[in-house]
Amino acid sequence: MSSPSFLQGNSLAARDAKSQIHPYTNLSVHEKEGPLIIESGKGIHVFDEDGKEYIEGLAGLWCTSFGFGEEELINAAIKQMRKLPYYHAFASKSTEPSIRLAEKLLEIAPADFSKVFFVNSGSEANDTVIKLVWYYNNALGRPKKKKIISRQKAYHGVTVAAASLTGLPPLHNDFDLPIQNILHTSCPHYYRFGKDGESEEEFASRMADDLENLILKEGPDTVAAFIAEPVMGAGGVIIPPVTYFEKIQKILKKYDILMIADEVICGFGRTGQMWGSQTYGIKPDILSCAKALSSAYLPIAAVMVSEDIFRGMVKQSEKHGAFAHGYTYSGHPVPAAVAMRTMELMEERNIIAHVQDMSPHFLKRFNALADHPLVGEVRACGLIGAVELVADKKTKRSFDPKFKAGHKAYIAMQEAGVISRAVAGDNMALCPPLIITEAEIDEMFDRFTKGLDVAADMAKKEDWFTG
Repeated sequence: MSSPSFLQGNSLAARDAKSQIHPYTNLSVHEKEGPLIIESGKGIHVFDEDGKEYIEGLAGLWCTSFGFGEEELINAAIKQMRKLPYYHAFASKSTEPSIRLAEKLLEIAPADFSKVFFVNSGSEANDTVIKLVWYYNNALGRPKKKKIISRQKAYHGVTVAAASLTGLPPLHNDFDLPIQNILHTSCPHYYRFGKDGESEEEFASRMADDLENLILKEGPDTVAAFIAEPVMGAGGVIIPPVTYFEKIQKILKKYDILMIADEVICGFGRTGQMWGSQTYGIKPDILSCAKALSSAYLPIAAVMVSEDIFRGMVKQSEKHGAFAHGYTYSGHPVPAAVAMRTMELMEERNIIAHVQDMSPHFLKRFNALADHPLVGEVRACGLIGAVELVADKKTKRSFDPKFKAGHKAYIAMQEAGVISRAVAGDNMALCPPLIITEAEIDEMFDRFTKGLDVAADMAKKEDWFTG
């Protein structure tokens, strides 16, 4: 971070603090301390303006699956920029890259989807999903069947509707959210919410019962859809309990409720399969994806829908004269070309097999942290995981928020040369580029552990354990 007097000069840090608003940032602290400026990247590493090297342990924001400086993706962008730098998809216009990418997504999809709609981000994808669910039920003559159930601690984006789906209070506080017709059911985090003596499968049954009770309370004729991440990312990397999605989907089918899979983080190999839906037996009617779709090299996201839903959209477009939804950059040919090359590279380099090969060592290094004095739970799948920091291992008591344990651990890890992230409080997440090697996994965890050790020393000196 910059020095306290950084604003006195004309450095990049000073210019940043004077000109930009940063997302998910304490704006008051940022004014005083300024940013960490990342200047370049190569492979799993990034370098700041002073030349210091970091392992990017969160793949940016859960997204840069091929790491930094992948020439194949850079060249795909350059080639398409020279051929056709932009065109839109309005009024029956199209481009070859968007057509090829849509075909590819339908080919590799985890369910029998009919069509693809392109947007620019995961938030826009989930905003679109909400509109499509409402549009579809209007087409079926079900004007009351509009409520969408998400989960506490879920993360589905930050736009008005997508942030309403998100089940994290900071995204609602003083933004006047959530909007109407968005509900939240229980968070399926067994470590935090399982009862004494309750097995993981019994807990999953209780979570399913909670969902069914909410549906019955609201009225099944008013509930249109249920949305879930296969693994809950920003909510703390929460792995679903055994039999959870099997039981949830039985209830959805019972009450004619759509299953929406938010694959924004889990899609494209993160869990060890192409889709998190495949890892956890989810059969979605709608799927949203983004992030690793283009290895985050350019903004692009997509929504895939079943044939039934598409037929409803066709009916409404006939009624109104057009499907009146879309974005200037929907199906932009340059991001689409980069995304298509990303999908090709996944096959050419057998990335899924590589993730499966690396996953056991990744999990071994995560599990080794279970005995660390700050760690209450370790949870991981594929190449995504987190440790939850606690003040008391036996009682699972969390640290008092005033100590900012997660944030201090994050800073300590950054100083040790690994960029992680504190999510949903004191959960320290890792989600490295999928190209990471076993030796790089070891180096990443060595630095991560060094940061944890520094945080543990701070905890003793500052008496974080007082409760």
